[in-house]
Amino acid sequence: MENIVSIESREQHFDPGPTIIGNSPPLQSVLADVDRVASTDSTVLILGETGTGKELIARAIHVGSRRRNRPFIRLNCAAIPFDLLESELFGHEKGAFTGAVAQKIGRFEMADRGTLFLDEIGDLPLALQPKLLRVLQEQEFERLGSGRTHQINVRLVAATHRDLAEKVVRNEFRSDLYYRLNVFPVTLPPLRERRQDISTLVFHFVEIFSRRMGKVIHCVPPETLAAFVAYPWPGNVRELQNMIERAVILSNEGVLPNPLPQLKGQAHCPVPLSTFRDSERAVIEQALRETGCVIGGPSGAAARLGLKRTTLIAKMKKLGISRPGPERSAAMFSHAEATPWWSPHAKRDYGTA
Repeated sequence: MENIVSIESREQHFDPGPTIIGNSPPLQSVLADVDRVASTDSTVLILGETGTGKELIARAIHVGSRRRNRPFIRLNCAAIPFDLLESELFGHEKGAFTGAVAQKIGRFEMADRGTLFLDEIGDLPLALQPKLLRVLQEQEFERLGSGRTHQINVRLVAATHRDLAEKVVRNEFRSDLYYRLNVFPVTLPPLRERRQDISTLVFHFVEIFSRRMGKVIHCVPPETLAAFVAYPWPGNVRELQNMIERAVILSNEGVLPNPLPQLKGQAHCPVPLSTFRDSERAVIEQALRETGCVIGGPSGAAARLGLKRTTLIAKMKKLGISRPGPERSAAMFSHAEATPWWSPHAKRDYGTA
């Protein structure tokens, strides 16, 4: 989820980083587009609000490409001062300008035969846009202070939260560069449009931060989980991640509090409480209900939860959830059955997962 890159960083080996969490239809549509375009060398323009995970999608495109074993280089165009940005992109020779005491390799050269991810491309200054256009069209450039032309082979993935078409209308972005970038647009849905994924994301971040801080979270009130699902999340996944980190910091006696601003002052963790274990069990059982107890396959519960099949089976065993056999699979959805198999009052002694 990082969007600011150190000026001195140089990534020679690709780190797959965080995984993409969720199985909602809007996210699955995006991942289908990623699968279609990853194997090509086409330029990709990732669009979406701040915090939707644009860098994760850029990394997924790189991982799915023939360049996966080559460098994945990042640059945030909004994080570099204007007078340094050209040098960051194209490099410079010693003495090219005041302070250029040594030769510097630019990001395009670093990414040769790999992928260059330019985040916040909408903030690229107009003066640099023709030079970027030339690199995309000709796959060649010159370092600052040098007349030597360098040939490169770079796949470009760009991202922005801005409306580039509107910026073109206002003459704030070159139309020719926009059309060159907009070969294959991928629009990420905001978190409010993929609420189905919020519970899974909450559990994911709780596990990460509780482990990192050495704290044990064993109690998640159902009201807190419901509040997370209902909240509009203007900052999207990044805001959710930061909010969960705050909640873990504030947690006492293993109870995850509700840190959402509109609920400040209200009592946390009202009785009865739902433990983290129970909350996780409820999500898994809901997925099993909706998939007819099918665990594997593209439409199974594991895929719906964004988990590997073996991971889901291990969680089911740990939580004491057993999948019913064929004779009960149809009956479990019957209205004649007084106690559904997913009820917390039902005995889980039917079959094995």
